[in-house]
Amino acid sequence: MNLKLKNEELGRLSVEEFISSEKNTVTVVLDNVRSLNNVGSVFRTADAFLIEAIILCGVTGTPPNKEIEKTALGATATVKWTYASTTLEAIESLRNNGYALYAVEQANQSISLKNFKTDTEKIALIFGNEVYGVEQEIVSKCDGVIEIPQFGTKHSLNISVSVGIVLWEIIKDRL
Repeated sequence: MNLKLKNEELGRLSVEEFISSEKNTVTVVLDNVRSLNNVGSVFRTADAFLIEAIILCGVTGTPPNKEIEKTALGATATVKWTYASTTLEAIESLRNNGYALYAVEQANQSISLKNFKTDTEKIALIFGNEVYGVEQEIVSKCDGVIEIPQFGTKHSLNISVSVGIVLWEIIKDRL
């Protein structure tokens, strides 16, 4: 019979252990994400997958913020983050530091997530606004566009769900 593990059996890292641990060289960029709950969820997911950093851009809320903390559950203290006034500024800096840039969006030449592979160790994933997605100017400056296959009538996922799906698919290949 399967028995649920107790919290003390999960092998969780302390904040100090997390901060000093080797991270996956993936940076998440949030392009004008409005929902503070979504921002907090992204922090929590980034913590779960040992993501290197999050860059919060434009109108995206920043810690400290009690609405972000509701869903982050303390991950704002573990995951490195920075703020950039524009997403363009953020991705130019990432490119200058050797990152491959991929928007997560629906586009005419997108790569299905199930087929996405990269030899690049340092990758930045850009996720967009809840209504408008990733700005076209940003999509045009990326090395590619990753699309999550969807089969229903909506063809739209909450950004925090999208972040979880994409990060798992990329990180599982690095395990």
